[in-house]
Amino acid sequence: MPLVPTVLIVDDAPTNLAVLQAILAPEGFRILKAENGPSAREVLAHEDADLILLDVMMPGESGFETCARLKSNPSTADIPVIFLSALDDVKNKVTGLKIGGVDYVAKPVHPEEVLARVRVHLRIRETSRLLARQHQERIEELRSAQQAILVRPEDCAAAAFAVYYRPLEETGGDFYDVLQIDSSVFGYFVADISGHGVSAAFLTSAIKALLRQYAGPLYSPEDTMRGVDSVMRQMLGEEQFLTACYARLNRRSRRLAVVSAGHPPLILVSESGDSQVLDMDSDPLGTFSSAVLQHRDLRVYRNDRIFLYSDGLIEASPGASRRVGVQSLTEACVRHRGKPLAEAVTSIARELKPETETVEDDLLLLATEVTE
Repeated sequence: MPLVPTVLIVDDAPTNLAVLQAILAPEGFRILKAENGPSAREVLAHEDADLILLDVMMPGESGFETCARLKSNPSTADIPVIFLSALDDVKNKVTGLKIGGVDYVAKPVHPEEVLARVRVHLRIRETSRLLARQHQERIEELRSAQQAILVRPEDCAAAAFAVYYRPLEETGGDFYDVLQIDSSVFGYFVADISGHGVSAAFLTSAIKALLRQYAGPLYSPEDTMRGVDSVMRQMLGEEQFLTACYARLNRRSRRLAVVSAGHPPLILVSESGDSQVLDMDSDPLGTFSSAVLQHRDLRVYRNDRIFLYSDGLIEASPGASRRVGVQSLTEACVRHRGKPLAEAVTSIARELKPETETVEDDLLLLATEVTE
């Protein structure tokens, strides 16, 4: 059985309340009544309404004031409000619409007009709700798909990595991947696609496929990045780009190769707590026909920790330089050096960006440890 729509009628005149109830109740609407704005809010604190018929001229608090208060409350903000008033001049109508009303009906009311307008706005609201649900379902499906392609530490235990990932939206623009190239060689990749949401999320599956195509023994780390770049230039929209850092670790020889494409610098922390920031000047991917990429090869040692991350984690206070954010992250990596890797990664991220704090970008921190 379809749900019965509920209409809240707010009017200080008992006669008007009775007339409107007589118009709507026989048509199958459930009626709630209130004599003024405060009592309307009290009703809505305990009852759900699908639409509000609101008188404008009421003693104490006008209908315009009541509407403004309802629209400022998240729990009642989306309930459509139709104003009822003998003041049917353009100025009052415009005031009502600007303050959040969806319609304005002149008094004395005509039953057919009231019914028609109530039905129209209830249908509009139901359509909006349906579209919102469908959109949310699609976003949830996309979020699940995006999460499914993100490798977990338990999926590749030999890679000895830990990750903290907190997307700003249901689907994030940050992406990471970990690849086992052979028994002792692993690739660690972190990227930030400009923008967020659906368009950025769709690209993550393409990047993952490209990494697997270009990350094998036949390709150097720079070849891998240029392979991703060549395809991304065809896929990214205008003014879109991709920053990335790719680290290939040979655990047997303890050699680390790092390629940067406009991304924040990789951080290396030794067992003793010494730190090194691999700051490399390079171009993002997907922008230039021949991107300038920077490459570093270095020796690593047992129990060294390697940190890759996105820029959301180093966003410092307004006016502070990016270098300050990198320095704060580096110090946190050193400070939590004595903790197990997974615990350290979470502690570092939450120290810099507490979960109670509002952030403006995705947060991603990936770390690995030289264990052989």
